[in-house]
Amino acid sequence: MDFKRLSSSLLFRIVVAIILGIVCSFFFPVPLARVFVTFNGLFGNFLSFFVPVLIFALITPAIAGLGRGAGKWLAITTGIAYGSALVSGLIAWGVATALYPTLLAGHAKVTVSDIEEGALQPFIKVDMPAPMEVMTALILAFVVGVAMTSVKSDTLYGGVADLRRVVMKVISSFIVPLLPIYIFGMFLSLGMNGNLVDTLSAFAKVLVLAICMSFVLLLLQFTAAGSIAGKNPLRALKNMMPAYFTALGTSSSAATIPLTYECARKNGISKSVAGFVIPLCATIHLSGSMMKITLFAFAIMFMDGMDIPLGTAVGFILMLGVTMVAAPGVPGGAIMAAVGLLSSSLGFNDDQVALMIAAYIAIDSFGTACNVTGDGAIAMVVDKFAKGNIERSELDDEDDLGLAAAISGLDEQD
Repeated sequence: MDFKRLSSSLLFRIVVAIILGIVCSFFFPVPLARVFVTFNGLFGNFLSFFVPVLIFALITPAIAGLGRGAGKWLAITTGIAYGSALVSGLIAWGVATALYPTLLAGHAKVTVSDIEEGALQPFIKVDMPAPMEVMTALILAFVVGVAMTSVKSDTLYGGVADLRRVVMKVISSFIVPLLPIYIFGMFLSLGMNGNLVDTLSAFAKVLVLAICMSFVLLLLQFTAAGSIAGKNPLRALKNMMPAYFTALGTSSSAATIPLTYECARKNGISKSVAGFVIPLCATIHLSGSMMKITLFAFAIMFMDGMDIPLGTAVGFILMLGVTMVAAPGVPGGAIMAAVGLLSSSLGFNDDQVALMIAAYIAIDSFGTACNVTGDGAIAMVVDKFAKGNIERSELDDEDDLGLAAAISGLDEQD
């Protein structure tokens, strides 16, 4: 692989940041370490400020688009994608409840944010009050988005669509480039406070579990889709493997769309259905990401001695499913969109959120591969319901969803 391309990868930069943070924790003087602790404090406060805006900007146009895009097929596909994410999250909760008491037994007393009084304190603190609470942003996004499906205002819809683009620009041009520094500071602090080894060894186990569970999830998805569509699930899953391995290498659902489309066509999916469902699901279907986030979130809660009651878990998963459907298509977008819910629903602090970001990105390509491959299962179900045909007249507003160019390009290839 070209080094320039490798060095531009977010995963590569995160891995380098983790390694440097661990190494530097052995010899960094406290005053220098406090510089990075100060940055982490400021960056963490900015995330807390920005997350409610992010949630409103992403979810509002996503809900409003249900009434403007491809009519009932957009609603059906989105509903299936949401249901897939919910099932993934509930499976993750069940696995965590059953396995973590044994799998993480030796790590039950690890504290993620164990910073001694007077050590590694920031030089300055700047409070950045959020414009609204996370739950307020979610409710407002729902209310405004649902209302916009009835009130056909191109001006209002254009405004929230522009806001979404602005927020995604902030994520891709400001937040994502600074994430490696944030992760470096977190692991530097973790190492200098003596709980690094236990934390990393526990996360290694969860990482392996998350990868294994992504394959289990794919088997369940294709078994269900095969039963509905009347097709051999194992053969259908095998036909999607080129897309899986391509996504594993690129860590990008968008970059894998052409190959995912071709794999779906090999499964007998019609041209119109594959051309609509595959590009759409590349944006809204993140069941693999849901699996990763919930497994790591519940691991952190278990390690910190926090309870994981069913009510709290289900509430978190229901809201996270909406966030996954509306997550931006940028590297790390899913976990950034989930930050607010981790704090508001599960009570995560800044250090726990930083660990989540690092753990998520460490196996980002496996989650992306699971998402992309699962798109083929959704295409099978929609193809069955649509009887192999989605009229082009139903796709007049594809531009609002950013799908027209992708679908056009795929049609030319076929």
